[in-house]
Amino acid sequence: MDEEMLAAIEKWAADEFRSTNGQIEFLLSDALKKARRMPKKKD
Repeated sequence: MDEEMLAAIEKWAADEFRSTNGQIEFLLSDALKKARRMPKKKD
């Protein structure tokens, strides 16, 4: 990941009161849902 992208994600995370890791997980989860590729939850 390039430095500018990481800086943008860090700022976005701070704006939404999330950690950088939490923001990346949120973005990946959202992308998986939109692409209908989110794994099904196990019971």
